[in-house]
Amino acid sequence: MSANPQWDISRALGVARLFHLVCGVRDACVTPFLTLYLRQLGLAAPWVGILMGTKHLIAAFWAPFCAFLAKSYQKRRVVLMGSLLGSVGASLLMVLVPPLDKGPPRSCNASDGATPTALPPGTARTVTVASSPAAGAPSPPAESSPGTLDAAGFRKAPAESVLESSGRPPGYAVRSVEGARTTSPVLQPVTSGMKDTPGEGASKARRTALPLLAGGTAPGSPANLSAAQGNARALGLSLEGLRWTFLLSLGTLVFWEMLAAPLEQVADDSLYEYLDFVDATDRYRSLWVWRLLGESAGVCGIAALVGQLECVLMTNGPRGVLHFYGYSLVSALAFLVSIAFPVPVCRRREPSHKTVKALSLVRGDPRLILLALTVLLIGAASSTVQNFLFWNMKDHGSSELVMGLSVALGLLGETLLHPFKATLLRKLSREGTVGLGLGCLATQLLYYSFLWSWWSVLPAQILSAVGSGALWWAVKASVEDLATPGTERPLGVMFRGHLYGGGSSLGSVVGGFVVASFSLAVLYQACCVVLLLWLALFLSVQPRLPQEQKINYSKLLVMEASDTSDSEQGMERDWLVRAMREEDSE
Repeated sequence: MSANPQWDISRALGVARLFHLVCGVRDACVTPFLTLYLRQLGLAAPWVGILMGTKHLIAAFWAPFCAFLAKSYQKRRVVLMGSLLGSVGASLLMVLVPPLDKGPPRSCNASDGATPTALPPGTARTVTVASSPAAGAPSPPAESSPGTLDAAGFRKAPAESVLESSGRPPGYAVRSVEGARTTSPVLQPVTSGMKDTPGEGASKARRTALPLLAGGTAPGSPANLSAAQGNARALGLSLEGLRWTFLLSLGTLVFWEMLAAPLEQVADDSLYEYLDFVDATDRYRSLWVWRLLGESAGVCGIAALVGQLECVLMTNGPRGVLHFYGYSLVSALAFLVSIAFPVPVCRRREPSHKTVKALSLVRGDPRLILLALTVLLIGAASSTVQNFLFWNMKDHGSSELVMGLSVALGLLGETLLHPFKATLLRKLSREGTVGLGLGCLATQLLYYSFLWSWWSVLPAQILSAVGSGALWWAVKASVEDLATPGTERPLGVMFRGHLYGGGSSLGSVVGGFVVASFSLAVLYQACCVVLLLWLALFLSVQPRLPQEQKINYSKLLVMEASDTSDSEQGMERDWLVRAMREEDSE
């Protein structure tokens, strides 16, 4: 093997820290807000779940395959630079996806894109009038009409409606995406002299209010008949637009993820091998904190920037397009850093098919099987938070800055908790730490199902820091302990990539349909119950699994001289010799 020309470890670590920091900012520009943008395009929860499930599935299986090809053909730097450069263009394609309904230009005379309460003169609006549910009950997402428009003129997704009834007679309400507290008087149905029961009154309001809103003065007027025909045509156009919006979003997201997914794993493999040549892999373990710091700064920075500049730069189209512009800009910066990223230029001979060996190891060890199922379930439950928590916060009037702050609090909490990692694992053991993480995640989901205000999500981020950090520390420690020599990294990639990504994909698809059929609160409560049941099963099954008897080599130091004689019988009693023979036989 030829010697590498230069080994500048300090420079390599400096570039790697900067690269992880910039990539953290890059990912935070779009990833947390992507489902919110898809909702603003007009896509309902099931379609968003399918899109996000596809994204997680590609990341789970396409990224390791590309990393294997890049290593086999010695094209890692090409893959790094190509991934970053391709992401710049692929992310901008998302901006070109047309929303389900293009309304008039947005008004920016209030904070966070709030619109005036009065309707512009001559502006026709389609309003859905429905009977109001019980006081305090949330509006079921499935009841939203495809033709419902918000105050800014955009067609809403079904799950985006918020039921408001301020100032209206009992039994009537007008749906509004922003939850405006006041509306124009023309939106209220004519109910003077109505002496019917509440149910009959609501039925009459549906028969009278909608034709009046269409522009006529009587249900059978020509203006109302033409309006009804126009509504039928609009419904057909809405279904056609929904199909195209979904298909274009799916195609763009698949193309974008196939370009962006290999970046992280190729960079990690390159840096690890670079440091492994000079036995400096211990310094590799401290680089993860730079990505978390980048994500914390990026998610708050892009949210603040969008809040300040969006109304200045964009007056029409869906909100959130500046997230993609920011992502492209930071990707271009990361491309420049990748030119100096440390990539090993010499090739080491290593055993092949490590992934197959790791898979066979999981299949033959019941403890790893139980841990794999746990990670799969964690991915499914965590995806519901990543996909739909911002929807709930938006419905409670939260701004994107508060959403970004909530994510940053969880990431910073995990960073601050890291110095207590060793103490936590020693006091609770790995199994107890997994149980602590599952319990925190279940409690967090239960709390999210009872949010009452936009700020009420912030205290739960402490549970997010403990749950996420403790879970992955315990999983990593268990994998390293149960892995055979040479399979630690492939086994870790399988758990963090294939299993967690596969669980996230499954959870996204199922969660989207649950939100559409029931509600987001029901989804979170169901996930909480499932996690608690699995926690009880995990803690009851784990102690009963067979424990592997490992050789304690430290006992060789206190062995008597008679036990280490050169005779054949002494050699059989020597634990070190027996262990070496077993390793050779394997």
